[in-house]
Amino acid sequence: MSQPAGTHPLLATNGNLRRRHAVNRAVEISAWIAALLAVAVLALVITSVAVKGISSINIDFFTKNTANFGGGGIGNAIVGSAIIVGVATLMAVPLGILVAIYTSEFAGQRSAFAIRYVLDILNGVPTIVTAIFIFGLIVVPQGKQSGFAGSVALAIVMLPLIARSCHEVLTLVPGAVKEAGLALGASRWRTTLSVVIPTAISGMITGALLAVARAAGETAPLLLTTSIFPDLVQTSPGQAIPNIPVTIFKYSESPDPTKHAQAWGAALILILFVLLISIIARTFSARTRRRLGAAR
Repeated sequence: MSQPAGTHPLLATNGNLRRRHAVNRAVEISAWIAALLAVAVLALVITSVAVKGISSINIDFFTKNTANFGGGGIGNAIVGSAIIVGVATLMAVPLGILVAIYTSEFAGQRSAFAIRYVLDILNGVPTIVTAIFIFGLIVVPQGKQSGFAGSVALAIVMLPLIARSCHEVLTLVPGAVKEAGLALGASRWRTTLSVVIPTAISGMITGALLAVARAAGETAPLLLTTSIFPDLVQTSPGQAIPNIPVTIFKYSESPDPTKHAQAWGAALILILFVLLISIIARTFSARTRRRLGAAR
């Protein structure tokens, strides 16, 4: 019996076709199950935290300072976390963007590969190792913990995320866009500042926001750098500053059941913050895709 024109010999028999369809269907079902499991785990975590922490969310929770027992809130911890993460962002974002620009626009192939490789290794280093490094580098010589030390530790955590994400976005800018700037007589650095970065700016912001979301919930770097703080609003980076991750840790270790509920409430606030940052990042990411699509 002759084969239909254009049919591959391996697909000629009905048995082969049925087997391939069965394997394809099995893989599709497995992928759906894996996706549902991932969503289910996330939903379970969020629901559990929300159920246990929603009772602690009120005005006093946001306005009162931390306390060892009884009432209190996380007002000073919110202020402290904003300062620590803000200072870390000011340190990590400019440096990460500059590294990304160098590796994508100016570095040779070998040096760019070496830098990216080092960044990948740094991204995989456990944050407790970063905490110990900063503890020995800053805390021990100063003889005290400080918000600045915590910011440096978080900046190290954020740096590889920002540099790698910005590098990937910059490499997506079409070569024709860069060549157009050079054809108009602009220098390489001028083309990068005036053409390449504006085209990829939304994606670079996305990477920075995701790094901020990651740093906001890091506990290990702050336990060794800024965990011994008073139950007051502290704004000086030279002193130990209250922060949400360490407050959650302390509240969870407290024998007071009220503090356990407040720890769940603080965890819920962190989750909502990360969710908000993720939504904003997705908005910028969609804008980047549209802009790069138009550039092509």
